[in-house]
Amino acid sequence: MGKRTRRNHSLAVKAKEAVLALQGDLTTAALANKFTIQPNLIAHWKTQLLENAAAAFGDGGKDEEVNDF
Repeated sequence: MGKRTRRNHSLAVKAKEAVLALQGDLTTAALANKFTIQPNLIAHWKTQLLENAAAAFGDGGKDEEVNDF
């Protein structure tokens, strides 16, 4: 048996799959099956996206008060 190499997913692929998970049209298990990856990877990428989403809209250093709708 040959040595298996790790698959490296690009940042764009990770973001795309995390956004699909956030949309909720498919379950995490269904997305994992569709992209042939482990469900825990999608859950991890989704968490990373949620934790770092504010950096896309701000200067990254200032915390501002969040107002609910």
